[in-house]
Amino acid sequence: MTTPNRPDRGTVDERIAAVRRRRPRLRDDRVTLAHGAGGKASRALVDAVFLDAFDDPALASLGDAAVLEPPTDGQRLSVSTDSFVVQPRRFPGGSIGDLAINGTVNDVVAGGGRPAWLSVAFVIEEGFEVAELHAIVADMAAAATAAGVRIVTGDTKVVGAGAADGVYITTTGVGYVPLGRDLDARAVQPGDAVVLTGTLADHGMAVMLARGELAIDADIRSDTAPMHGLAEALFAAAPGTRWLRDPTRGGLGTTLNELAGAAGLGVILAEEALPVRPTVAGACDLLGIDPIYVANEGKLVAVVPADQTPDAVDALRAHPLGADAAVIGEVRIDPPGTVVMRTTMGGSRVVDMLVGDPLPRIC
Repeated sequence: MTTPNRPDRGTVDERIAAVRRRRPRLRDDRVTLAHGAGGKASRALVDAVFLDAFDDPALASLGDAAVLEPPTDGQRLSVSTDSFVVQPRRFPGGSIGDLAINGTVNDVVAGGGRPAWLSVAFVIEEGFEVAELHAIVADMAAAATAAGVRIVTGDTKVVGAGAADGVYITTTGVGYVPLGRDLDARAVQPGDAVVLTGTLADHGMAVMLARGELAIDADIRSDTAPMHGLAEALFAAAPGTRWLRDPTRGGLGTTLNELAGAAGLGVILAEEALPVRPTVAGACDLLGIDPIYVANEGKLVAVVPADQTPDAVDALRAHPLGADAAVIGEVRIDPPGTVVMRTTMGGSRVVDMLVGDPLPRIC
């Protein structure tokens, strides 16, 4: 039996595009449980909301995993996963969408990596407005473009009304660490400088005020931003950089306590050197919150050898996201495992890890 000749059906991409045009279209205004059942409604939601926004060949195949080309010269990978449940979902300076991208990108950066790929997973509550979902995903797509990363795989689940708080987003980031770049708290030495790339507490206070529960009117915007470019400027100027973190939940105080404990050294901070915007400082004072414990989403804290510190600060300040960079302290042998603040009054106090959470659900 012979097979009749068939007319040319076009290239693979053209055939796939033709099939996609025949797929179910999303006609719902709100997410329903059917959108999480894995059938036509699920496919319509994925096609209309996620594929159109993220537009990556590795994602478009909708396989169980993305197959990617890894570095081939022995470089290591930096991998991080985080979940985002912030309320409100949109706040001055950002949204849960760009926060989900920037937060994970910055975690990969803090591991010394150059971010390359992201996976995203959504848990969506039944009844969630599709228009808001479109807006969140658009923010994510724009943030991914700004960070130079590809969204290559993901997942969507729908839960019953009341079983979630609108939408939860989990992102996993993968980047590659250039050869010779080794960041480790155990490499930190007495005499190293502690460098902060910008002002403290902008994100946490922006989210807190956006809830509208407090009678405080202040122009405070989140600092959410991808730190990949700023980090590369730092590494170029100070190749001996020993340690890097983004001080998110728990703020700078908690992050430096983790450093002191891991290094077995003391960290001495200068209160007058800590950059805090006046409006943020005022809001913190009114609420009785120390800005050193408030989350940041667009800042890095680094430990740099003393002889490379001037170049590091100059390079950071030359970058649009590092204009307020400053040396805020130094590493000492004593007191080991402890962070101490030298106050503007000439005294000193121990900066312990955050106890409790003065600002719930800020990331």
